[in-house]
Amino acid sequence: MSEETNTITIDDKEYSLDDLSDECKTEIQSLQFCEGEIARLNAKLAVAGTARIAYQRAVAELMPEESDDGDGVLLEEDK
Repeated sequence: MSEETNTITIDDKEYSLDDLSDECKTEIQSLQFCEGEIARLNAKLAVAGTARIAYQRAVAELMPEESDDGDGVLLEEDK
């Protein structure tokens, strides 16, 4: 039965975790945490962007029609 070695690939080079210093392993964990946070924040940004588009469309639909009198002012009687 063969033993599985935990490895990490960085810049297309594979490293055995057993060969890395504790400091290096800690830095890798911090890097992985940052990458996870970036992914989480990008997902939140996508949700906010989608909501923004929906709000923009709702505002556009609720905006009053332009008046036909040419002065650019919408009066109550123009409705």
